[in-house]
Amino acid sequence: MHQQIREIIFDLKSCLEYLKGMGITVLPASESHTERVSSPTLEEIRMELGDCRRCKLHRTRHSLVFGEGNKKAKLMIIGEGPGYEEDIQGRPFVGKAGQLLTKILQSVHLQREEVYITNIIKCRPPQNRNPELEEIRHCYPFLLKQIQAIQPQTICALGTFAAQTLLKTDAKITTLRGKFYEFTPLENDAIHGGDDINKTSRRVESTTIPLAESSLRHRKGEGKAPSFLTGFAGIKVFPTYHPAYLLRNPERKREVWEDMKQISKWMVSHDGTSQPAGENRR
Repeated sequence: MHQQIREIIFDLKSCLEYLKGMGITVLPASESHTERVSSPTLEEIRMELGDCRRCKLHRTRHSLVFGEGNKKAKLMIIGEGPGYEEDIQGRPFVGKAGQLLTKILQSVHLQREEVYITNIIKCRPPQNRNPELEEIRHCYPFLLKQIQAIQPQTICALGTFAAQTLLKTDAKITTLRGKFYEFTPLENDAIHGGDDINKTSRRVESTTIPLAESSLRHRKGEGKAPSFLTGFAGIKVFPTYHPAYLLRNPERKREVWEDMKQISKWMVSHDGTSQPAGENRR
């Protein structure tokens, strides 16, 4: 009995420390009397991030690339990290891959200004190498705060690293793409950073659940998130290929277009403010 109490206290302490790290300092008294915790604004998050030196990437970066776009976007685009052009300009997705992303969005009648675009990590790794687990862990709390501030309906995860980090899974992007998943924020110890990272770090069993199965579990009362984790309920994650991958494998562009049409139709059916993909504007 005493051991169980100690374990409960330890788990509670870990959870509270995690919430404090996200800037959540007040918890609702009960589900029947819930006072919503106010999320920080994007400006406040950027100020908190400051001239970040939390990991070694600050030594080689030119610019910190925070993100840009509609502060109340229904669709949030999250990639892996800045490349050369992004590092120089301090803006996400402005190189060749970014130009292709703009065309992909336009193909489903969306402009860059209508969405919010950011990355898992905010600084360019040297020679565009894969992000390391430590780098992802330092950036992840700020990404969570960005998601809380924007409150998107859907997050489009571009590529393996973004999808694996957001969904806590080792699954390949070829397996993940083309489906909606529930977004559940992760504790830092559960963050994934791709196969290269996981070879030298503790592997965590995949818990990614497609939306249909996840909804069924919720109806049965299974897999419910704690009530004090506010700001993420109902957000969906939809993985697809990274535009940089499409530049090397143009035959995959059709699949991404089909993925973006799914996202567009989802947004229309749940909001009604977006133009369905494939329909002409009048």
